[in-house]
Amino acid sequence: MAYCDLPQAPAVVPPGRAGANGAILRFEVEIAKSEPLNSAIGSRFRNLGRLIGNTPMLAIQFRFRGAERVIYAKSEHLSMTGSIKDRMAFYILRRGYLEGRIAPGHTIVEATSGNTGISFAALGRALGHPVVIIMPDWMSRERMELIHSYGATMIPVSRAEGGFLGSIAKAERMAQGRSDVFLPKQFANDANVEAHEHSTGPEIWWQLENHALVPVAFVAGVGTGGTVMGVGRYLRSRNPAVRVYPLQPAESPTLSTGFKVGRHRIQGISDEFIPAILKLDELDPVIDVSDGDSILMAQKLASDLGLAVGISSGANFLGALEAQNRLGADAVVVTVFADDNKKYLTTDLLREEPVRAGYLSPEAELKSFETLKRVCNNCCEFPE
Repeated sequence: MAYCDLPQAPAVVPPGRAGANGAILRFEVEIAKSEPLNSAIGSRFRNLGRLIGNTPMLAIQFRFRGAERVIYAKSEHLSMTGSIKDRMAFYILRRGYLEGRIAPGHTIVEATSGNTGISFAALGRALGHPVVIIMPDWMSRERMELIHSYGATMIPVSRAEGGFLGSIAKAERMAQGRSDVFLPKQFANDANVEAHEHSTGPEIWWQLENHALVPVAFVAGVGTGGTVMGVGRYLRSRNPAVRVYPLQPAESPTLSTGFKVGRHRIQGISDEFIPAILKLDELDPVIDVSDGDSILMAQKLASDLGLAVGISSGANFLGALEAQNRLGADAVVVTVFADDNKKYLTTDLLREEPVRAGYLSPEAELKSFETLKRVCNNCCEFPE
């Protein structure tokens, strides 16, 4: 049974409609096709899967330097825990069960800058697992409290203890010699990329196609690189000419230097190193945005349009705007609103931010948005 009101699409992807390597459009297809899991765990995955993904697409209408513009953004802040990381956490856990690398009672241990930890805490506890999240201690208080609220153990790591790289090392030490600890390893796990190649990318394509639109470019900030790599691979499997731009903070251009430099305020991206799953040689040139401009843009999205998104969503909007400036004002450019603003209540997102020379946000006059509905290609209930 479909639960959206667009014309019903076939439950099985027609020949030639799948992505690279026959990418499946919905997690539930994979769940329905294979049942090596016991009925209790399989049922929990099915129910969790219905809370994740297939988000609406927003067509943000605005005026920029005298011209009417539109940028398209996936509403990932509406997912189960309020971020796009739910997709990756769900997919990695599902894959881990199918491959026998995690079993009931095992402890999930992950190093994260926040959203991934929140997702693994929520999904892990829903599946009955103990969860340990290791995180740099300068992340927002809300992130830490949300992780605690899901019943997970949170271990903070200071800069003196190694910061983000120290968090990863601590997770690996906790798993050493133990068969009952599952490490998702989001920065090195190809399942992270596949989660977006099999869900986010196809959703973007179908939502735009239902409105007779074809994406020209996709832009996303790089934390793990899973979103930009996975979405990019799917979109290019449909149209090899699609531009795929990774985004980084101008104040900390790790993707350009290859190592950590400077500090920035866009939590969740530019985590001190270039992740193993990120293949910059497969992508278009990196787009830089200022953290201050990103804060101002996120504030505008909330105050002008009622869209309660986080700082990285402001950054992604600006990155999409910059891509559009390069490709043409009418170019169909897509990004993601990666998380909600509730994880930033004690950060600069809720403080007055000064406008500086060169910022794009003051020139963007947000007008309204249109909601592109969830697509039935991705929302069908499949037989068990």
